[in-house]
Amino acid sequence: MLSSSSSSPSKLSLPLLPSMASAAGDHQDARLVFVGDPDRSSSPGADVAASNAIRTTKYSLLTFIPRNLFEQFRRVAYIYFLALALLNQIPQLTVFGRQTAFLPLGTVLLLTAIKDAYEDYQRHRSDTAENNRPASVLPLRSQQAASTVRKKWKEIRVGELVRVGANETIPCDMVLLSTSDPTGVAYVQTINLDGESNLKSCYAKLETAALAPEALAGAIIRCEPPNLNIYGFQATIELRGDGPRIPLGPTNIVLRGCDIKNTSWVVGVAVYIGMETKVMLNNSGAPSKRSRLETRMNREIIVLAVIMVGICSLIAISTVIWLHSNRDKLDTLPFYRRKDYSRVPPRDYLYNGLGLEMLFAFLKSIFRFQNFIPISLYISMELSRLMQSFMMTQDESMCHEATGNKLKCRALNINEDLGQIKYVFSDKTGTLTENKMVFQCASINGIDYVCREPLIPGEIAPHPTIVDGQVWRPKVMVNTDRKLLRLLETERDTEAGLYAVSFFLALATCNTIVPQVLDTSDPAVKLIDYQGDSPDEQALVYAAAAYGFVLIERTSGHITIDVLGDRQRCRSRMFSIKTLKGVMLGKLIPCMHRMPLAYLFRFEVLGLHAFDSDRKRMSAVICCPDNSVKLFVKGADSAMFSILDRSFDLEIVSATEMHLHTYSSLGLRTLVIGMRDFNGREFENWKACYNIASTSLSGREDLLGDIAIQVESDLRILGATGIEDKLQQGVPEAIESLRKAGIRVWVLTGDKQETAISIGYSCKLISNNTSQIIINSHSKESCKQSLEDAITMCEKLTISRTQTDGGSTGSAIVSVALIIDGPTLVHILETELEDGLYRVATTCDVVLCCRVAPLQKAGIVALIKKRTNDMTLSIGDGANDVSMIQMADVGIGISGQEGQQAVMASDFAIGQFRFLVPLLLVHGHWNYQRIGYMIIYNFYRNSVVVFLIFWYTFFSAFSLTSPITDASGFLYSAVYTALPTVMVGIYDQDLSHGALLSYPQLYGPGLRDEHYNLKLFVLNMLDSIWQSLVTAFVPFLFYSGTLDDSSLGDIWIVSVVLLVNIHLAMDVFSWNWILLVTLWGVTAIAMGCIVAIDASPSMPGYWAINNLMATKLFWLCLLCILVLALLPRFVVKAFASYLQPDDVQIVREIEKVAKRKHDGALGAPLRSSLDHQQPKS
Repeated sequence: MLSSSSSSPSKLSLPLLPSMASAAGDHQDARLVFVGDPDRSSSPGADVAASNAIRTTKYSLLTFIPRNLFEQFRRVAYIYFLALALLNQIPQLTVFGRQTAFLPLGTVLLLTAIKDAYEDYQRHRSDTAENNRPASVLPLRSQQAASTVRKKWKEIRVGELVRVGANETIPCDMVLLSTSDPTGVAYVQTINLDGESNLKSCYAKLETAALAPEALAGAIIRCEPPNLNIYGFQATIELRGDGPRIPLGPTNIVLRGCDIKNTSWVVGVAVYIGMETKVMLNNSGAPSKRSRLETRMNREIIVLAVIMVGICSLIAISTVIWLHSNRDKLDTLPFYRRKDYSRVPPRDYLYNGLGLEMLFAFLKSIFRFQNFIPISLYISMELSRLMQSFMMTQDESMCHEATGNKLKCRALNINEDLGQIKYVFSDKTGTLTENKMVFQCASINGIDYVCREPLIPGEIAPHPTIVDGQVWRPKVMVNTDRKLLRLLETERDTEAGLYAVSFFLALATCNTIVPQVLDTSDPAVKLIDYQGDSPDEQALVYAAAAYGFVLIERTSGHITIDVLGDRQRCRSRMFSIKTLKGVMLGKLIPCMHRMPLAYLFRFEVLGLHAFDSDRKRMSAVICCPDNSVKLFVKGADSAMFSILDRSFDLEIVSATEMHLHTYSSLGLRTLVIGMRDFNGREFENWKACYNIASTSLSGREDLLGDIAIQVESDLRILGATGIEDKLQQGVPEAIESLRKAGIRVWVLTGDKQETAISIGYSCKLISNNTSQIIINSHSKESCKQSLEDAITMCEKLTISRTQTDGGSTGSAIVSVALIIDGPTLVHILETELEDGLYRVATTCDVVLCCRVAPLQKAGIVALIKKRTNDMTLSIGDGANDVSMIQMADVGIGISGQEGQQAVMASDFAIGQFRFLVPLLLVHGHWNYQRIGYMIIYNFYRNSVVVFLIFWYTFFSAFSLTSPITDASGFLYSAVYTALPTVMVGIYDQDLSHGALLSYPQLYGPGLRDEHYNLKLFVLNMLDSIWQSLVTAFVPFLFYSGTLDDSSLGDIWIVSVVLLVNIHLAMDVFSWNWILLVTLWGVTAIAMGCIVAIDASPSMPGYWAINNLMATKLFWLCLLCILVLALLPRFVVKAFASYLQPDDVQIVREIEKVAKRKHDGALGAPLRSSLDHQQPKS
């Protein structure tokens, strides 16, 4: 080993202990759990859940109606319609029948309530099945203490000992006390908790692992109160009342929902049960957002409200004028007969004077025209989005074949936002890359070793690991450097050899990897599968194994490593160490009891300082077999070079820095490895501080972090590693497609600048023609100056590109890339310099942010959201991407190697980055076009009827009566015209899947708001006015005043139903049998309903429709209405298609020609057409 630095002064001094002790005292809210005594653990005042039963339902029988109504009436439109229905019950304001007024709102409320009730019933069934699952409990304080008692999950209480067998599910959050493995290790799969399929290791403390269950009675656990953090746990356990407190951490607790794997059984004590378990506290459901179209729809609703108020005011004023001019005839005039002659003597109807009559006329007009704001639109949009989400999840082109992961829709109300994305903010590792790390090279003692030599299949390098006569070899083979192998085999006693040995020992020990032994087809060969949370750590441990440092076993207290194949010739040679008042004493105990024929090097793990985003490194305090105590550290170069002891090895440090720069330029992920020796006093101080901090119930992580910062100093550099993280399949092509679609792709990564630039080239974000603006400043003044220089450069490049575009030289346009790092963003974000960064970033074609922290990623997204109305999308795969994902308008999580935290925080989840292309360019385009059309069409179809009744008021003394029956008026929105628009919102496709992928420019309509904007709204309103005028007055021309009200109402309702459905048919792009059956089937049903209503003797228009249809005049009138009403729309669409075709129309024509000629190679005319259309767009 390297020489000791025992003469150096201690970095941890004893005066630190008193302050730490005060901070590490018992937390006032600590939970006391008495092992084996549930009555005492759940005593009054203990604030413990009474039962392990869970409840995920939202409602009960008593609360369903009030709570469901409360949730539904959070939509302001529902309150509006309820108020109108209630006011309609006042006699002076009655327009509809009193019961009819509640039908539209009641129908929507009832359908939604049925859907919610069914969903909640399914949750109830799932809860019941979960709560009644069987569990095994060890009753320590009964005569059956030696055996287990079967209980239902819901009956488990805090403090009870629970036994869980292999492949069984953990019923509650419990602290491990013992396992079938004598070392106390257990393997769990947390796929039900966070979606991660890798096995994770948990440990029972060695002090409890060897005890019988009866011996655990009376132990006391002090733990933190229930909380959301599934990755943290702080507690202590006292085996006796006056015994020492043994610290418990995240590796000592197993959570509800996890499965026991590769372990025969585990025994634990329940600490959190029922709704207090971490999985239930984190059960927040899918995120809730509102789509951009639904938000912008409020603008049109306000416009409609203003129009409605204007119409109602006009009617109210006209009513007053009419009443005043006919004041002497009010007793007998039609539509306003003031005398009720059905009584003797006659009595007056209610009459309140001109002022109140004007007010009542205004309010009655609002009731009559309330359908201006269509209530059915909301439920139609929900149904369409639900089916759109289902169809997206069934798209096989977005299914990852390797894992079987399909698209997951977690937010069902923002489907159309996928068609309007302008900015994509992407993580790098695991998002653009595979996050499957491959060890490529290493710098050791200032010498660069490139691992290019592949191992021969079956070869174990440099020596085989033989256990019980079986060959154990790593599951993953890593290329090696023959020169480095020779150094380890033949020159390990030299200085370079000692550096190499320490380097690989650091890789093998400073990690949280758990080796899992797998069987193979050959009984004499076993595979070692290294399981861990970090792909980087897995790659480093596999690399160490390839060079002969094979990690064999890990427990809570030690690890066992086969070092270069060395075995002890004498079987009695064993290793261990323990600490007693800072003095190192050796003790002989068996090593690797499961491997009697081999004795391997055993390293005691005295403490681990986990990686955190502040330190950007992790360290392990290891006691080696020769009783020396060493600190191994690995971390990012920016975090490591600042804590090196630069008083020696300056040449090695300089050479390592140069190698790191080379690795980064190749796009490799880099880590720096260092170590230091502990002298006796240093170890004594560290151990005392570490024990106090690790047993603290409050602020434990902060205390351990402070200790790590102090001890991680004066390191001697051992070397550096270069790990390749290969790009995912199809990433360059996907980014190219997104950029062609007009979407800007920004990469936000925590990697080094050189690595980010290299990935930029690999992804085709950056090319040789790209001008790079690099901003690396470490003060606010220098940041300001750099931004000013960048703005000047961007302006010059913009002028240059404009001249290039206008010229005929045909030279390539120079793109601009902004490259900025995290330390620079510290001085820019949330300051006045943000505006300058925004100007530079939005001018550049590409933005690469490197060395950025998670909150800085979110800050970059917020920078765009605050200053533009463009839609943003963030995509990532790890916990460090959660803030960015939640900040964006649309969040995409990737089911990758870093767990499911990003997926759980996302709106949509996909398997790989390349699936973003069909998600946006295909489904996003379709959904935006469908929902945009649905909103416009619903406004149009309701406005036609509203304007019809408005024209009629001028012929009915402004009485607001309608020739259309109340039943037909209600069925018009609910049945006659509702379902076809829903089906069009689900199935209509303006372009095929292949065309949208082949020509990304077709995504442009969403970016330009072409399918939903104020212009389209106004044109459709004008169209509805024209169609209502034609429908209202053409019958008068044909029948010359001979029609009664019922006959006129029948002509109107038949005409309007046919009119709006034919209007919809004219706008359908692609027909299928579902659309055909729905549209024309619903139209036939509507005609049948109209006939049925008039066939009722109680209706005022009894048999009117039959009498009308028996005449040729009716059919001629109907034909004339349809032709005249639809003629302007047909003419406009025809001329627009021939004179000014848009990109979609051009592609549709080309697809038609391709189908006729059976020739798909028609891309050239399309590209030229799109290029010609692009400037106009």
